[in-house]
Amino acid sequence: MTGDTVAVRRFVTLVVTAGLLFSAGPAPARAQPSPSPGTAATPGATPAETVCEFDARTAELSGLVATGSGYVAVNDSNDDPAAIRVFFFDRGCRLTRTVGYPSTARDPEDLAVAPDGTLWVADIGDNLTNAAADRRRTVALWKLPPGARTPVIHRLTYPDGPHDAEALVLDGAGTPVIVTKEPFGAAGIYAPNGALQPDTATGTPLRRAGTFTPRRTGTPNFLGSAGEAMVTGGANAPDGARVALRTYADAYEWDVPDGDVVKAITTGTPRVTPLPEEPQGESIAYSRDGTSLLTVSDQSGPAPLLRYPATRPGPAARPTAGPTAPGAAAATRSGAAAAPRSPAQARYLIGAAGALGLALVAAGVVAIGRSRRSRRGSPAP
Repeated sequence: MTGDTVAVRRFVTLVVTAGLLFSAGPAPARAQPSPSPGTAATPGATPAETVCEFDARTAELSGLVATGSGYVAVNDSNDDPAAIRVFFFDRGCRLTRTVGYPSTARDPEDLAVAPDGTLWVADIGDNLTNAAADRRRTVALWKLPPGARTPVIHRLTYPDGPHDAEALVLDGAGTPVIVTKEPFGAAGIYAPNGALQPDTATGTPLRRAGTFTPRRTGTPNFLGSAGEAMVTGGANAPDGARVALRTYADAYEWDVPDGDVVKAITTGTPRVTPLPEEPQGESIAYSRDGTSLLTVSDQSGPAPLLRYPATRPGPAARPTAGPTAPGAAAATRSGAAAAPRSPAQARYLIGAAGALGLALVAAGVVAIGRSRRSRRGSPAP
């Protein structure tokens, strides 16, 4: 993914977010943003602890797992496609080695590790605002067994058209499960409808196994209420007894008593851990002992590795207090509760969102033009 593509992606995210914010109406009152990630700006939130800082050469980390010797991470973009790699770190976040892809990885967004040490890289990003011709016909999982030098691609296809996704978890049998990133509505949960096949052009079909709708928690994050709705990462506890999904704002954990992560997510009650003020939180992992949640933001390096206390298995936490009217409860579950608006208010919001979107797109075009001119007049990286 080139620098121009990255710039377009970030400006498009702002445009989509602007529409979400305007359509959602006034945001609830929030504490003043904290200058550092992980600060307990949300009542009841536990401040994050900085474990270490990843090497500055490993920018835009989008997926993370903890291993016996340290950490493994993937990045989703770089000006040089050859710099999109799998990174291995020691326990002090020092880079020890990297592994490249045998062909260009399009948009790696998450990472999972099986009990036997096999790594699965989820090359599943597909920006929602790509032109129809540029949307992905297949997504990919790269498999890297212990000791292997080169990952092997396994392509998959959605049953209902392209989706952008950034979260990968494994079920009790080690089968990868993808959770999509949806700015509107519920996230889709997809599982392979058959055995994964290496190096196929058509890809193994996926089936839609369920949905998950994050809550409106009010946790401060760089996208406001829109950031509470988007699933950006997933993780399995080392013993397989818990599974976690995260948004830009919060982490959700479920007990998995029988290895069925889809059933746990779709029928269980999650325990929520606020992850306030992370610059662009897209990664989550469990520590090796399962007592902590680890996160890192998709940002220019050096990026800090943050640690939060993980919740423990046991009786499900009681839901937070909310509206009792059936309609209001449904709106809260969908993350779209809002006060009724008059036609005039609706027209004003639509116009304002459109104007803001055009302004952001114009700014993006200018910035990209400047970036191209700058690179033409400077040595290649």
